[in-house]
Amino acid sequence: MCGIVGYTGDELAKDILINGLKRLEYRGYDSAGVALEDATGGVTHIDVIRRVGKVAGLESELAGVDATATCGIGHTRWATHGRPSMANAHPHTSCDGRIAIVHNGIIENFAELREELAQRGHTFTSDTDTEVFAHLIEEAYYGRPAGVAAGTTAGAPAALGCHDLMAAVREACTHVVGAYGLAAVCADEPGVIAVARKDSPIVIGRGARGSYVASDVIALIDATRDVVVLEDGQFARLAPEGITYTDAEGTPIEPAVTHIDWDIDMAEKGGYPDFMLKEICEQPRVVRDTLVGRMTGGELTIDELGLSLEELNLIDRVYVIACGTSYHAGLIAKNLIEMWARIPCEVEAASEFRYRNPIITPSTLVVAVSQSGETADTLAAIRDARIKGAKVFGITNVVGSPVARESDGVIYTKANKEIAVASTKSFIGQVVSLTLLALLLAQVKYRLTVGQVRMLFRELGDTAEQIQWILDTQKDAIHEAALACKDAHSALFVGRGMGAAIANEGALKLKEISYLHAEAYAAGEMKHGPIALIDPGFPVIAIATKSPVYDKTVSNLKECEARGAKIVVVATEGDEDIAQIADHVIYIPPVRDAFSAITATVPLQLLAREVALMRGCDVDQPRNLAKSVTVE
Repeated sequence: MCGIVGYTGDELAKDILINGLKRLEYRGYDSAGVALEDATGGVTHIDVIRRVGKVAGLESELAGVDATATCGIGHTRWATHGRPSMANAHPHTSCDGRIAIVHNGIIENFAELREELAQRGHTFTSDTDTEVFAHLIEEAYYGRPAGVAAGTTAGAPAALGCHDLMAAVREACTHVVGAYGLAAVCADEPGVIAVARKDSPIVIGRGARGSYVASDVIALIDATRDVVVLEDGQFARLAPEGITYTDAEGTPIEPAVTHIDWDIDMAEKGGYPDFMLKEICEQPRVVRDTLVGRMTGGELTIDELGLSLEELNLIDRVYVIACGTSYHAGLIAKNLIEMWARIPCEVEAASEFRYRNPIITPSTLVVAVSQSGETADTLAAIRDARIKGAKVFGITNVVGSPVARESDGVIYTKANKEIAVASTKSFIGQVVSLTLLALLLAQVKYRLTVGQVRMLFRELGDTAEQIQWILDTQKDAIHEAALACKDAHSALFVGRGMGAAIANEGALKLKEISYLHAEAYAAGEMKHGPIALIDPGFPVIAIATKSPVYDKTVSNLKECEARGAKIVVVATEGDEDIAQIADHVIYIPPVRDAFSAITATVPLQLLAREVALMRGCDVDQPRNLAKSVTVE
């Protein structure tokens, strides 16, 4: 992984590939490369140019290349198998370099395939699993490794090969266990790009000047708004004159076309210094957009749920499965579902869910939360839950994503494109969506009256204005608090009740983008170990809003104060007493405790960003992280 782009048509491919790769930079990567068809001298060959580091370095290299190619593929890689290096960067090639591929995903049986291919005469030049694909396609196309005579190597095929790139790609895929989004070119078929997909997103579009493929629609939005999202087991052949689609047997198919109605301006900074701040400031809109149309006839409505009210009423257990930031949204949902609907709710790391044989019955609801809708661990957990008979509901930000397609129903968070790797507005959208789900379950279970649901819905809508108040008034307080944290080696986030869930997200944001170690604890657990960390100047960031556990939280903070901690508190506007023990106070408007996660998270996002900038970090593309984690 992480980003794929390809083009064939009548324009210069290198410019289109570079622009596409730049659009995919938000996903996080460590190297980049392109493969361009070169017909100099009347004989086509493939030029591969790769660089470790940013796309800008690759662009500079290509600026000095007189490339007239009108067909090529490109990739940004986030290292899985093999360290970041020139040799491990994509594209990878066959033995003679006449076939080049780019690939997202994981080949689980690559070690066995690599050994078998090497025994048959193939030469490997990287540590990646991806390179196996190049040699499998080569063998299917030519019948043997380049330069090896038929029958001279043990196990080498004697056939001449199919000499059909699309057929060779389909054949190669039959040998692979794992996930792949794949694009391949061959010097013997100029202008053709063969594409395959299994468990790794691929979108394809046809523009006025050619055919396009990418792992994300953002890379081809300038060329077309009508795209095909390949399903698992589907293949595509791109040529300058058009695109054809087949299934795994090569039978022609007509896939559905999706129209993209968001504007590319949503993927630009719009005057902000970085995408992260832009996306934090978009959160009031996200709240409003996610709530539009959800209250009809005085009752809460989620038509996309895909379950009848009778089926919902039978639900007696809820699992929220998610990873990272989405997992923290699940912790908030657990509080709300159990408080309002009185249904037992567990929050599970998706990476662990399917390995522990959870208790699932037909009356179990599994809620899968994923910003990208393509998180590999979450998808695997969904499939396991469905096999065991659970109803599955997805919450995602990406229309037509795998999570959306494989769930019985879905709520889209209406965050639009999120570019910064560290999730902010998608998290708020997830929390609002999960809050709606909790209210709906309480409504169908008759745990809340219609009047109560209406009142809570109105208050939920008010959080948009409250977020805006925080953005408008708390900048200076957040800056001062960041100064107190920027030189620390570690920080502790604490809270009680809903504040404990919020603390987890605050700690994750700080460590993600500032590389400052941070932990989150329920404040009541301080004296059971973490208090040993506290010495003079140690930052403790607390969520101490007005809530049923406010006094308990204050008592825990006094324990920190007594040991010289530097205390930063997110508190409710008008709380003057908290300033007696806190070194820095960031205020949020008064809000019902059930909705405090939506507002209290915002200053923690801004605090993390401010600390990161003070430490000289890239807040949009933190090291080692990818926007979309499509491998386990």
